[in-house]
Amino acid sequence: MTALYTELECNPPLRLAEKWQRGFPLCPEPYHRIGAADDLTANEVIAMFHDLADGGGLARIGAAVRPNSVGASTLAALSAPAERLDEIAALVSAEVCVNHNYEREHPFNLWFVVTGPDRDSVAATLERIRRASGCDVIDLPLERAYHIDLGFGLSGRRRLHTEPHTPFGSADTDDLDRALLTALEDGLELVERPFLGLAATAGCTEEAALARLRRLVADGIISRFGCVLRHRRIGFSANAMAVWSVPERDADALGERLATCDAVTLCYRRAPRLPDWPYNLFAMVHGRERTAVEREIAQAARIAGLSSYPSAVLFSCRCFKQEAAHYGRPQGLAA
Repeated sequence: MTALYTELECNPPLRLAEKWQRGFPLCPEPYHRIGAADDLTANEVIAMFHDLADGGGLARIGAAVRPNSVGASTLAALSAPAERLDEIAALVSAEVCVNHNYEREHPFNLWFVVTGPDRDSVAATLERIRRASGCDVIDLPLERAYHIDLGFGLSGRRRLHTEPHTPFGSADTDDLDRALLTALEDGLELVERPFLGLAATAGCTEEAALARLRRLVADGIISRFGCVLRHRRIGFSANAMAVWSVPERDADALGERLATCDAVTLCYRRAPRLPDWPYNLFAMVHGRERTAVEREIAQAARIAGLSSYPSAVLFSCRCFKQEAAHYGRPQGLAA
């Protein structure tokens, strides 16, 4: 790990990206507006983001979409034999609809997110993985979110914002919405007017693209628009998924309390899969050191009243794939 990613105060590009993880200007010349807020030129802003991207700290500038508001998604896992883990991870990552794929410390050692235009495409991806790997796949669809991706604090509080819960489910979107979100999968270009190219790819004018993106943000379909950071590359290498098995009648109250903890960056309720996977409450905690993350999870459990419930902590070991969710229909998948 270089000093570029270990000292936030000595890293102006990273400080700038942290600030613009959300609230990115949806206007024709966004980098000019960002620069005006920090006494920088648009070219200086673009150069700083280029530097951060070249070093691996900035994944892209784009949209985080509220789960299941456009298309469908699920979290899935399988138990891969140790001698076949790399092979199975590669075939999982080769699936277009898989956008995250991690090894975690657990008998279920491979965890991945599948996102597609509809539930049928997600189910088809899971079935292909099951057949190709020869492993049973557990499907853990989202039932409710208590804290979603609203940005990541690099010092002090892990998250930057807390907002009221928005119910999850299919939203009123159309072909232009999907076209814009698909065009955003690789992120905005680092050019003076990045929405011109985005609009051309989506088949609309720059004005129409910006108006539609503003509406998607206002409607909560885009939970945030801005810089997407690679946590591991900026020093947060101790990342864990903490899970609890709680009675269904108590899950929402416990989840809402857990979501108030500063260390918790994501918090969801998912369907359990008995008897193999009894856990239904999930939280993500990111940190620089394993022992610190373990302390934060224990503290969060005490605050939320979860200490007496069955639980597990799954630290991530390797990241095999991390990219934006895919909302278009993969080639060769029937409509």
